[in-house]
Amino acid sequence: MSRLKPPTKEQSQLLPPFQALPDAAIIVPVTEAEFAQARTELLAQSALGFDTESKPLFHVAQVDTGPHVVQLATPQRAWILQLHHPQALALAREVLGHPGICKVGFGLDNDQSSLPRRLGTELAHIVDLDRVFKRHGYGASTGVRAAVALVLGQNFQKSKKQSTSNWSLPRLSEGQLRYAANDAHGPAVVYAALPAWEAAQPVAATARAPRAARAAAPAPATPTAAPRPTAPAGGAERRPRVAALFQAPSRKSAD
Repeated sequence: MSRLKPPTKEQSQLLPPFQALPDAAIIVPVTEAEFAQARTELLAQSALGFDTESKPLFHVAQVDTGPHVVQLATPQRAWILQLHHPQALALAREVLGHPGICKVGFGLDNDQSSLPRRLGTELAHIVDLDRVFKRHGYGASTGVRAAVALVLGQNFQKSKKQSTSNWSLPRLSEGQLRYAANDAHGPAVVYAALPAWEAAQPVAATARAPRAARAAAPAPATPTAAPRPTAPAGGAERRPRVAALFQAPSRKSAD
């Protein structure tokens, strides 16, 4: 069976723009108090959008020291954790290893192999949303742009210039912070809207019954043979569901 095709980049550009987070909703903790506040708010969530950024490698001899940034988000705000801060490393380790918090994103295979080494712990409750869309008949790598177009009917823009910038810098630019925040915010918003979108999707047809079972009537009874029973009808396929429970933080940190 052929795969469904998600909207192309050109088709997505015809849609209304995705509502990016305002700068005031992008939290970059630096002080002890800011990390404590971020920890309180992050651990209060049941689900978070998730992504990472790394300094790009341009030749084989370079040593990969990333990821350098972990970004986490709800539909309302985002936290940027620069892993050169010991407190950021500890907080990322705690959140990403927390089995009670679902971390959702796109194309997470590389993160799931590199982050345990970087953080010194195994990741827990990670959901790659590409696999959700694959269950609905799309390819293996739908990605956040196409998912936003499919689920939200909006155009999610990504800057290639920012994606290949130096994420190991001790101080990130405003453009980098916005890019990183929305790379986690997009999956968070898609995940929150997934139950309604999935409920509207057609359920894949169940396997057809064997030809013999679809034949008309059973054979007539004889003194030596009982009627041939017809095959039971196949059961309906259960529609997959994805929970999307975001909790607003109990109190906001200072912007």
